[in-house]
Amino acid sequence: MLSTLKQNFSHLFEDELLREIETVGNIKEVSEGDKLIEIGDYMRSMPLLISGAIKILREDRKGDELLLYFLEPGDTCAMTLTCCLGQKRSEVRALAELDTVLIMVPVQKMEEWMGKYRGWRNFVLASYHARVMEMLDTIDSIAFLNMDERLMKYLQDKSNISKTDVIVSTHQEIAYELHTSRVVVSRLLKKLETMGKIAMNRNSITLLDL
Repeated sequence: MLSTLKQNFSHLFEDELLREIETVGNIKEVSEGDKLIEIGDYMRSMPLLISGAIKILREDRKGDELLLYFLEPGDTCAMTLTCCLGQKRSEVRALAELDTVLIMVPVQKMEEWMGKYRGWRNFVLASYHARVMEMLDTIDSIAFLNMDERLMKYLQDKSNISKTDVIVSTHQEIAYELHTSRVVVSRLLKKLETMGKIAMNRNSITLLDL
């Protein structure tokens, strides 16, 4: 585990901290589509993302979802940090966007390391800032962008995360994550296809000129 930690976090964490994470951390592997965190769960450990990607979703009272942000290798989730430190139930859902490997750190170590390691403290604060900025970006998209602009941004983000121009999602799945209807998504995707920006296949979309 230590070599994996050094590869992903040596530029952030002290050597002593890396050795502590190796001692107390547990490697967890999840497959694409697996649920890591459910709304209402208590968090007993904090994830450090080694490979893959995770999407963080919020749910309204009707059960409809909204995509807040993605986590990539080297990231952790500010929502998880808040729940762990405050011993509160999770207010978000976390799903594996890709096959993912994480190191789970026990919650009791988080507070100890905040005072013990400057690298950990800076990492936690930077993670909070990054996730808040991503949520503000999501709010800005909802408030200021038209749905066709939001859809294009969504497709670009998915492409960047998966490192491919082929997005494997149904129109209904996209609608859930953008908090809109399948009919609206299908109409806008057809418009983008007519413009030559995408090519639609069964349950997948190829980005051409977004």
